[in-house]
Amino acid sequence: MNSTREEVLAVVRRHLADTVEGIEGKEIDPSKSMKELGANSLDIVEVVSCSMRELKVKVPRAELNKLTNIDELVDLLLRSVQEKAAAAS
Repeated sequence: MNSTREEVLAVVRRHLADTVEGIEGKEIDPSKSMKELGANSLDIVEVVSCSMRELKVKVPRAELNKLTNIDELVDLLLRSVQEKAAAAS
């Protein structure tokens, strides 16, 4: 699966909209943190794990702890997807 940044962002947005009360997918500003958008810690864990499951990648928790906004999460997930695709070919 050769994902683009937009596809990965769409996955994260969808899970964020499904998990966090009152968020619509298109209102999500990727330069903000999930907390700024009203997500609590459990919501964040849910969004990240659902996104990783859908993209079929695993990201070390230490890497996730360094993230400050949705853009950084998307970049990290995209890098993981690309590394997995490169390893498979």
